[in-house]
Amino acid sequence: MVHLYRTFEGHDVVALRGVDLTILPGERIAFLGPSGSGKSTLLTLLGGIQKPSAGRIFLGEEEISRMGERYLSRVRARRVSTMLQGATRNLLPYATARQNIGFSRLGMEPSLRREAMADRDLLSRVGLEAQADQIVSTMSGGQRQRLALACAVATGPQLLLADEPTSQLSHEDRDHVLELIHGLGDELGTTVVVVTHQPEVAETFPRTVTMKGGRVGAEGRDGSEYVVIGAEGVLHLPSHYVAEWPQGTLVRIEPEGFERLVLSRPGGTEGAGDR
Repeated sequence: MVHLYRTFEGHDVVALRGVDLTILPGERIAFLGPSGSGKSTLLTLLGGIQKPSAGRIFLGEEEISRMGERYLSRVRARRVSTMLQGATRNLLPYATARQNIGFSRLGMEPSLRREAMADRDLLSRVGLEAQADQIVSTMSGGQRQRLALACAVATGPQLLLADEPTSQLSHEDRDHVLELIHGLGDELGTTVVVVTHQPEVAETFPRTVTMKGGRVGAEGRDGSEYVVIGAEGVLHLPSHYVAEWPQGTLVRIEPEGFERLVLSRPGGTEGAGDR
């Protein structure tokens, strides 16, 4: 995928530069990277909120990147749920918790709505059973975020996209929301994609993807870190090496067997920082 957007000054900015990514059903992935690296843009594309400037996006067998708005709205209402950054952006502040869940299910067919988890059961699952009839504007930040999560999964989506779901929360509330996200993912079989700036949040996910300059720069899987070779052989160094090997550093690449390459700085002292 490639995606460009235009600034208010009329300049074109490349947000994504050839992202090629496969996410398996039921996976839970955290996207990391500095501001402007393309994380949130990628999330809106995966959710069908925007369409890529070039490239194709498939949800299962359906190509949502070329889907008409009528069918795309059905996909967003039934199969994909997106949590925007900041709990209040996902909720009606003047309505109760129960009413917010009902509103999130308006796009469902009546038969599917009847089969969905009962409101009280869903609120109980996120620890808000006692707040079922409480107005959102009177809730704490942690309660609002848990309610936003309940609304996001109220339709039983196949894909849950969450942009900074733990930002501005206390450590206790953050851990509670993470526990809920992973628990609901296990219970419902939902594929979960989260954008976060917090490494401690990303560490709870089996797979991490680090965005750098609009590309996938690195991945972490099962505790191991991998760099990703991009177009024309572009390779991003792990962030902890960038300070030691700044831009312009000469690097020698030597094959060592069939599946191993050794990187070294000519004239450098051999050691962990040089290989």
